[in-house]
Amino acid sequence: MLRVGLTGGLGSGKSTVAAQLRALGAYVIEADELGRQLMEPGHAVYDDIVRAFGPGVVLADGRPKGKLDRARLAQLAFGEGRLNELNAIVHPAVIAEQQQRMEAVFARDPAAVAVVESALIFEVERDARARGESEGVLADWRNRFDRILVLTVPDDLKIARYVARLSLDAAARERAVADARSRLALQMPDAEKAARADFVIENTGGLNSLHARVAEIWQRLKAESNQCAVSGSLE
Repeated sequence: MLRVGLTGGLGSGKSTVAAQLRALGAYVIEADELGRQLMEPGHAVYDDIVRAFGPGVVLADGRPKGKLDRARLAQLAFGEGRLNELNAIVHPAVIAEQQQRMEAVFARDPAAVAVVESALIFEVERDARARGESEGVLADWRNRFDRILVLTVPDDLKIARYVARLSLDAAARERAVADARSRLALQMPDAEKAARADFVIENTGGLNSLHARVAEIWQRLKAESNQCAVSGSLE
């Protein structure tokens, strides 16, 4: 088995790479999607968010427990400096669910490659340590992966890609650019991530070159996973 973290900033191409790895045979867990599921009514994460941020983050849709107002929650997190507070609620639950899913996959297939797609693998660890946490799942998250694949892209290109896929008018594009810059400011620079990664893809070319590089990396990941399944170790 092999546990792989796939990371990079917004607009870096994580979803494209994750889709290709899935097609090649990897079991892919999308951290953002998993987080959205756990923030739905009926989950403990939802209750903890409402308790911490107040009933103003709940949409008035007529149900006893309405869905979260994600725009309002984003404003509180990014605009009012409460992102660490939100992440401290969401990330432990997301990581625990990821672990359970990976364990289930490896029980079925000891040679499987499980890929967690997340923009914040390094940031989760950094922020936990900044809060004074030296132990625990958040402070040790990077070390829970056997291999890390980082996508790097210049910030201006990240922002251009992010805004282009939103199909906005001119005024909305300006707001989206500002939002993207504020989010990138909270993320670690690509150079720092690349220095701690096992594989790095500079995703500034076309899809053909990206696909070729991903296919090359996949062959190495699969070989390592097969070796681990036989020997019980990556060494």
